[in-house]
Amino acid sequence: MAVPTSSPPEHLENDIAREASLPNHDPPADSSTAALVKDHTQYMVATYVRPPPMMVKGQGCHIWDIENRRYLDFTAGIAVNALGHCDPAISQIISSQAKTLIHTSNLYHNPWTGSLCKLLIEATLNSGGMATASKAFISNSGTEANEAAIKFAKKYAKVAHPANKEKYEILSFHNSFHGRTLGALSATPNPKYQAPFSPLLPGFHSIPFDTPTDQLATHITPNTAGVIIEPIQGEGGVNTAPPEFLTALRHRCNDVGAVLIYDEIQCGLSRTGTLWAHSTLPREAHPDIITTAKALGNGFPIGGTIVSEDVARAVVTGDHGTTFGGNPLGSRVAHHIVERLADPGLQGEVREKERVFRDGFERLRQRFPGVVTEVRGRGLLLGVQLSRDPTPVITAARERGLLIISCGRNTLRFAPPLIISKEEIEEGLGMLESAMEAVFVEEERIEGTRGQQEMAPPGR
Repeated sequence: MAVPTSSPPEHLENDIAREASLPNHDPPADSSTAALVKDHTQYMVATYVRPPPMMVKGQGCHIWDIENRRYLDFTAGIAVNALGHCDPAISQIISSQAKTLIHTSNLYHNPWTGSLCKLLIEATLNSGGMATASKAFISNSGTEANEAAIKFAKKYAKVAHPANKEKYEILSFHNSFHGRTLGALSATPNPKYQAPFSPLLPGFHSIPFDTPTDQLATHITPNTAGVIIEPIQGEGGVNTAPPEFLTALRHRCNDVGAVLIYDEIQCGLSRTGTLWAHSTLPREAHPDIITTAKALGNGFPIGGTIVSEDVARAVVTGDHGTTFGGNPLGSRVAHHIVERLADPGLQGEVREKERVFRDGFERLRQRFPGVVTEVRGRGLLLGVQLSRDPTPVITAARERGLLIISCGRNTLRFAPPLIISKEEIEEGLGMLESAMEAVFVEEERIEGTRGQQEMAPPGR
């Protein structure tokens, strides 16, 4: 008769030792963090599923949780904190302007809204992007920037083509993400987001991101008012539109008098190593409207819609507006940020850091050849395609002190602060490899154990 033992099996001992060695193991259910989260969530509309840690402090490329555990941030608040967390110069500007003038509404002029609009246009033209950039509208978010773009496209259609009463259709692309308000959501063809709020606005259609160029005429018709596309899809899986496709889009929009909108909310403002993701394209591929947000405020809520003179001429007083958009505080902060992000030196460093990431991803592909299947994107907006669910990797990475997120279908998304150092990239890649090893080696062990059990002869 076997003697009972109080010791756990060997594999459980290994699991316990591994968990104890994790520097940032998620707070347990009886932690002070869990108690605070439980107290707060009963008063919050349940629109998000969040992991257990509660973040309270940030500096540079790091965040600390309420239990003072440090995380290296490869997400930058979903491509928002391009200049890192709590940048000293930005903090000083917020403090200074908050003591001077925060809000007046758009009933009155202030020095910073116009200065920001002027800088956005000048920087865009200097970057080689949107050669027809003429004016800008400042709002509060990316969704609002896209709402403005959709409205402007429809208004332009009415002014430029008054005889065609059916010219109000908006075309977008599968796997795109343009926002959650009803107009932007109507251009975001994801059943998960759209179904709970259907029916949405009429006249919105979507086609595959890889539609052959010779089929564009079937979908972009004389009734099309606007086409909206992300030159690099973020939420959809870090998918890059080929230059020839964007050029064909531009030509077809010209043929039918449709407005071409580039949503660069995630891929713009130097995240790809140029001011705009389309800045490397020839003029014949340039848009009529660019939308921006995220990095524009480095965490302060602000958005912008840059338009051509033709589009701007169609929009008149009363067509659109905002109470908070373009307030002196947000505009001054964004002005400072655009000045810094438009720096060619910073953009060159982004391109160099992309190579560090790609070298690390190649090492991971060789280490996990059946798991890492592709690397996509440009600059510091990169996606690593996995052959399986990345959720366990994201959890294991967080517990090792690295924050990463997913997108698309089984894609790990990397959008760190643009100021991240090469040393921090290497440090994070080491944490990622450790996380992947923990997840996939464990899977191999479980599969091996299952296989041995299936091969074992039946017991008596």
